[in-house]
Amino acid sequence: MNNLFPIINRVIPRAGYLIVVLLVICSCNRPTEVVNNNVWDSSKYRLDTLLTSKVKDLKIPGLSFALIEDGKVSYHKTIGYANLEKNIPVTEKTIFEGASMSKSVFAFFLMTYVEEGKLDLDKPLYEYLPYPDIAHDERYKTITARMVLSHRSGFPNWRENETDKTLKIKFDPGTSYEYSGEGYQYLAMVLRSIEGTDWNGLEAAFQKRIGEPLGLDHTVFIQTPYTIANKAEPYDESGKVIDWKNDYWYKKGSKEFGAAYSIHSEPIDFAKWMIAVMDGKLLSEESYKELFKHHSELPNASVKAFYTLGFNTVDKPYQNIFFHSGNNEGFSCWYLLDKEEDWGFVFFTNSEFGGKLGNDLIDLFLEEEE
Repeated sequence: MNNLFPIINRVIPRAGYLIVVLLVICSCNRPTEVVNNNVWDSSKYRLDTLLTSKVKDLKIPGLSFALIEDGKVSYHKTIGYANLEKNIPVTEKTIFEGASMSKSVFAFFLMTYVEEGKLDLDKPLYEYLPYPDIAHDERYKTITARMVLSHRSGFPNWRENETDKTLKIKFDPGTSYEYSGEGYQYLAMVLRSIEGTDWNGLEAAFQKRIGEPLGLDHTVFIQTPYTIANKAEPYDESGKVIDWKNDYWYKKGSKEFGAAYSIHSEPIDFAKWMIAVMDGKLLSEESYKELFKHHSELPNASVKAFYTLGFNTVDKPYQNIFFHSGNNEGFSCWYLLDKEEDWGFVFFTNSEFGGKLGNDLIDLFLEEEE
């Protein structure tokens, strides 16, 4: 459950600026048509060719991709198989794991509680809900929602990755950056407590506040019979199907609202949320300012890159672009949106190699732009 992809140095001066930063941070064909605009007007053939060839070259079993232009989905393509063994193709109904793309949607969801005065971004979370797992370290009483959303809580990504498999605070909260799913899950528990409900109740709250207003038909944090029936099978780096029923992470999180990792969706549905962000819907202007404010400068980046509250972004000239990738075992995905230009893309794969595909899509966009 990590969204970090390896760094690859590029030599194209302007294109390399964004590509390097994205890499540091991120971590059965249907008829298609691309509408004309100043970026993609000459790209229909190139985009079709790129997606088809890269799926083959990278041995990605299945892909579902959507392009947004002028605030609308203008292009949708599915390639390959949701299940190789049964020859089940990817279709517009195929559901994928969105992995760490969950964080952006969760932060958006959380801001509805901030607007209602039910949650203060800067109030220590223990005042809402004490956390016995880390109560031995008094520093946890300083952790706030703002710190969690910008990965400044001091928590590791997952306790399972630590040598002793226990939750710990690795630095004084608020003083540094470390990508952390643990922090997001604590924050989800806080929202659950505010609602006075269980995980299913928090899912119901997400649907009421976000899913239903935006028409998200099959975007969920806790799976439904529909998503289970239509979900793609995951495949590992060698192309072998993953026994997800016996997978540790599946067993741990199959019934919980995984704020950092458990969203399930497909591109057309996920694009509805992206378009809502582009249009400034559901949240106030002040909430959007908070979401997109630079909170954490990312370490080891060759240029200035930042984590906001749930989003990645970079410095000028791409300051209006926000994005996140995701990688769970057997699934990788990526979305990118330009809030000012009302365009972006999102794709899901049932493969470990979606990050490499994302790099090539960024190349294509920057070549067209220049």
